[in-house]
Amino acid sequence: MNKFQRIREVIIAFLIILFSIILIANPDDGHVTIAAVLSTTMILAGLRQLFYYFTMARHMVGGMRILFRALITLDFGLLTFTVVDIPRFYVLLYLLVVHAFSGFIGILRGLEAKRFGSPSWRLIVLYGATVIILTIFCLIYVKSANMLVYYYCASLISSALVRLRTAFRKSAIVYIQ
Repeated sequence: MNKFQRIREVIIAFLIILFSIILIANPDDGHVTIAAVLSTTMILAGLRQLFYYFTMARHMVGGMRILFRALITLDFGLLTFTVVDIPRFYVLLYLLVVHAFSGFIGILRGLEAKRFGSPSWRLIVLYGATVIILTIFCLIYVKSANMLVYYYCASLISSALVRLRTAFRKSAIVYIQ
């Protein structure tokens, strides 16, 4: 990771923490704000992946996988954008399902890292399992919208702390002689 990427990760982490603090201060309409930010980030990520596909990945092995991932991300972003108008309970349930899905993907990423011999696979699996357990806990208390906003803010802050740890971790440099 070069210096620009490290600075970018630190800035993104601080923006996530600031957003979480704002949501904790005003949890009443937090579900609308969360859905709007989540949809915006997924749409931008999908568009970025589509741009990457059309500029470079279509000539690569596995480029179709990048195209499909871009289309699915863009589709989820547009779906989240349209979900904001329905009642709060369904928006919160949708956000919990998306969050549980990200925890499941985290567990799969950790198991893949274990297969490749990465030393940090335990942390990745632990993070994914924690997200799923907390999502199940929040499903039990789904009637309290503020509780779900606080849960989402806590998960955002933990994600920001992981970003900060990644930004300040020393990168291994392989020299070829």
